[in-house]
Amino acid sequence: MTLDKKVTPVYDVTWFIKWASTFVLIVGSFLNAQNMYPINVYVMMVGVTGWFTVGCLWRDRALIVLNTIIFCFYLFSSLS
Repeated sequence: MTLDKKVTPVYDVTWFIKWASTFVLIVGSFLNAQNMYPINVYVMMVGVTGWFTVGCLWRDRALIVLNTIIFCFYLFSSLS
C-alpha cells in the first residue's frame, strides 16, 4: 500500500468545510486548555458540526457516528 495517492476530494466544498472545522477544533482545544467555559464548548460544537457535515457528504458512517456522539456530549455539557 502506498501513501502517496489521495482518496479524499481536494478543493471541493468538503475540502473547505473539513479544514475550516479542523481550525475551529484547534481553537476550541486551545480555549479548553485555557478553561474558558462555556465558549470552548460552543466553539467545539461548531467544529464537530462541520465534521458531521463532511461525514454526511462523504457518506462516511464512522465520521457521522463519532461526531454525533461528541456533539451530544458537548450539548449536554452546555445545558448543565
